[in-house]
Amino acid sequence: MRSHRLPILLVLAVSAVALTAAAPPPRDAKPSSPGRSEPSFSGTAEVVSVEVPVNVVDRDGKPVHGLTADNFEVYDQGQRQKLTGFEVVDLQKMALAEGPAAAAPPPIASEARRHILLLFDLSFSTPGAVLKARIAARDFVLTALHPQDLAAIATFSLQQGPRLVVTFTPDRAQLARGIDTLGAHTPESLLVKRDPLKFVIAPADEASLASENGLGVASDVKADREAMVLEYMKTIAQQADRVERQYAEARISGFSRGMSELAHSLAAVPGRKQVVFFSEGFESRFMLGNDPSSEEGQQDTQNLTLNEPWRVDSDNRYGNTQLQGELRRMLETFRRADCAVQSIDIGGLRADVNEPGERRSGTGQEVLFYLANETGGELFRNANDFQRQLAAVLQRTELTYVLTFERSDLPSDGSYRKLRVELKGGPAGAHLSHRPGYYTPRPFKDLDPLEKSLLAGDGIASAVPRRDVAVSALAAPFRATPQVSYVPIVLEVSGSTLLEGQQGNVLDAEIYAYASDAQGEMRDFFTQMVRVDLGAKRRNLEQTGLKYYGHLDLPPGDYRIRVLVRNGRTGRTGVESLPLKVPAYNSDQPYLLPPLFMAAQDGWMMIRERDDGAAGSSVVYPFTVNGEPYVPAARPALPAKGLANLCLVGYNLGSGLIVEAQVLGADGQELPAAAGQEHQRMAVVERTATGIEGFDKLIATFDPAGLSAGDYLLKVAVRSADGQHESSSLPITIR
Repeated sequence: MRSHRLPILLVLAVSAVALTAAAPPPRDAKPSSPGRSEPSFSGTAEVVSVEVPVNVVDRDGKPVHGLTADNFEVYDQGQRQKLTGFEVVDLQKMALAEGPAAAAPPPIASEARRHILLLFDLSFSTPGAVLKARIAARDFVLTALHPQDLAAIATFSLQQGPRLVVTFTPDRAQLARGIDTLGAHTPESLLVKRDPLKFVIAPADEASLASENGLGVASDVKADREAMVLEYMKTIAQQADRVERQYAEARISGFSRGMSELAHSLAAVPGRKQVVFFSEGFESRFMLGNDPSSEEGQQDTQNLTLNEPWRVDSDNRYGNTQLQGELRRMLETFRRADCAVQSIDIGGLRADVNEPGERRSGTGQEVLFYLANETGGELFRNANDFQRQLAAVLQRTELTYVLTFERSDLPSDGSYRKLRVELKGGPAGAHLSHRPGYYTPRPFKDLDPLEKSLLAGDGIASAVPRRDVAVSALAAPFRATPQVSYVPIVLEVSGSTLLEGQQGNVLDAEIYAYASDAQGEMRDFFTQMVRVDLGAKRRNLEQTGLKYYGHLDLPPGDYRIRVLVRNGRTGRTGVESLPLKVPAYNSDQPYLLPPLFMAAQDGWMMIRERDDGAAGSSVVYPFTVNGEPYVPAARPALPAKGLANLCLVGYNLGSGLIVEAQVLGADGQELPAAAGQEHQRMAVVERTATGIEGFDKLIATFDPAGLSAGDYLLKVAVRSADGQHESSSLPITIR
């Protein structure tokens, strides 16, 4: 959905344009296998690259630097693997290099990034404690995360199960807003359970007992009858307690199932996940049984000593074995998903007196400790101070060694394979931690919606290029108001790569585009799901592709545009990112847009962004020459012979313009023009009248004569009579 639109008329407000193009995909790029992205799979369908992030710390818990590939041995299902890749990711070093005013950091592989999920338990925590825990959590995401960290916000309730509020993102402001609202959904009283009413209806003999007492029945008979009634009431009370316990056990069972679903979905996210679990927990006796030293525990011991086992509830004394099994399976799912649960006990944050409608959950620290300990995490007993304590945990993962090996014999069934990593020649006392295993690829159609959403979110957040589907992108900011620019986004999607593996005649294409500023905050986005009935269109689409036009609304600044296109049926995905500078249109500074090639659109399937119906959302199409519209090529593919038509758009360029062009090869060196063609590759045909002061459109031609098939960088310079000089560039391909 669109985040917002602006009521603007571009033909009356355009004063500057800036455009950048995504670098082209390698000509020999091969698609990776579809399916679960845990771990990262790349290469062809036969070869799977498995990336294993490894952290090594010394006795003091500090990262160990200086290790090489020779220091590690990796075993897959007990078989040693040959390492085909080795990478060192040092977050502390990156932080020092980037500095506070640095631009957005370059993308790094998701496997090497820290993923932190802040999970709020709404069913086993009082509302007051959750609300107060938000303060500490909000401060944590705003001040403690590294720029390369990806964090997410989620809630868990028994009614709704796990619910993702904010997906894994580097956007700290978005995370803070997510914490503030917790999804802005009503937790429906947080499943508060009031004790049920119990009516004790007196039986017929109860009335006769009263008559007997009134008539002076012997005291010993009365005492016997009172003892019998007392025993009966104890039995009733015990049965009522069992009903309450069964309700509580059902809730715990629901908790195990819901958390298992969350862990299963998190397996789709590459890299190690730190699940920061804000909760009060639930009473440990339901899982671990009563404390033998407690009054109830001592009574059970006495009953067993007196050989009266029927008076002892085995579940109450020893814990419910079914619940124990469910929790163990849940924790195994978290371990297999490479998740460590960091339990934050928020019980101490609630008020001394319960607020209306709140309940106290009892002590739950034993359970919280169990969840953390069994997954390699820790229990933090003071939620107000968890940031300092968690910082020590995060310090151990500041340095990551990413080990890669390849397998060509894995089944595509989503089966789990165990990993073991051994350290050779490291410092004495060093401790090594790594993922315990990985899942083999499985068909994209078998993934659940949350897994698919997490995969797409990770692709956008990490912005690491992926070329299963070849995507080219073009972004051009047009002035709309002094504060905000209208930024058209043109996407070209290769039809052959998008349709590879497509079964049936219905194509579901998912299109996502986001803009993040230099601080990593997402400023605008658009998404669209496109359904195409292929039929006779399939052949044309395979030969050309899909061309999409959308737009963003952005204030002046430096941005990174993140684009993801996915076949919603096969899972084949393309990810591209490109830098974009939106100028401040408040000066007479000259500006030149990179060349806009007006290529023929024959065969392309043209799709324009949907109109959300907002008032004033219609805009005048910005790409026109002499009133005739055109669609600029996001990735110009030009024939080796013949002139190519293009439009040069500039602002405040001056008079007496001279246009020059250079072509650079892959090595960055300029390629000389053909004999007799010096400075003649580009010629201006016409300087059109735009009707807007300082706004120029130059119709020109480009001659690729002498260039062999391949990829190049075209640089264009415009010089004015008064000495002004502006240049721009654009990657091109010669067919």
